[in-house]
This record gives sequence, C-alpha cells and structure tokens, in this order.
Amino acid sequence: MRFGKSPLFMLIVVAVGMLVAYGFPTYLVWQQNKVGEAELARAEQNRQIAIQEAKAKEESAKSLANAEIIRAQGIAEANKIIGDSLKNNDAYIHYLWIEALRETTNAVVYVPTEAGIPITESARFFKKE
Repeated sequence: MRFGKSPLFMLIVVAVGMLVAYGFPTYLVWQQNKVGEAELARAEQNRQIAIQEAKAKEESAKSLANAEIIRAQGIAEANKIIGDSLKNNDAYIHYLWIEALRETTNAVVYVPTEAGIPITESARFFKKE
C-alpha cells in the first residue's frame, strides 16, 4: 500500500484542509486586529510626545519671557540711575558732547546761537581760487 493512498493520510489531508479553510480567515481577522492595536498604540504614543513637546515649548517661552522682563527691569533701573545722575549736571553733559566730537571725523556741526538759529558755513563749500 502506498503512502499517498492510505485512508489515514487522506483523513489527515482533509482535516488539515478544513483547519486551513476555517483557520486562515480567523487568522487574518486576528492579524488585522493586532495591526489596528499597534497603530492605536503608536498614535497614542505620538500624541503623548506632541503633548510633552508642547509643554516643553510653553515652559521655554515662559522662561524666556521672564528673562526678558528681568532684563528690561535692569535696563529701566540703569536708565533711571543714569538719568538721575545727569540732572543738574550740565558740565558733564558738555564734557560728553566734546568727547563725542573729538571722536568724529569729517563731520559738520551746527552750533546754535542765542537766538536758536544755527550758524551755517555755506561759504566753505565754494572753492578758493
């Protein structure tokens, strides 16, 4: 008796065929279910990552804003100190003006007269012949 023609072999082949006919569609459903669960878990993880990144950006923005406020308060305080030190101190202001003039080159400076009208030097633009 040959192996391919035995009733036991035929019974095994039929049983395997029925198992495949029933089990394969069930396996496909189970596989799709697992794929869906994996996608859902991935989407949830991505959402959590986005939330954490947004919280980090919010904290960073708050820290930068606080630093800018502290910087502005420092500048305002320095300006107040400088402004208070320059009140009724015309000699120092004139000194600073003279120092600034000393550092500039090739600049035209108009000095106001008592009437508030600047003295112009329009004649210096004519070439001497």
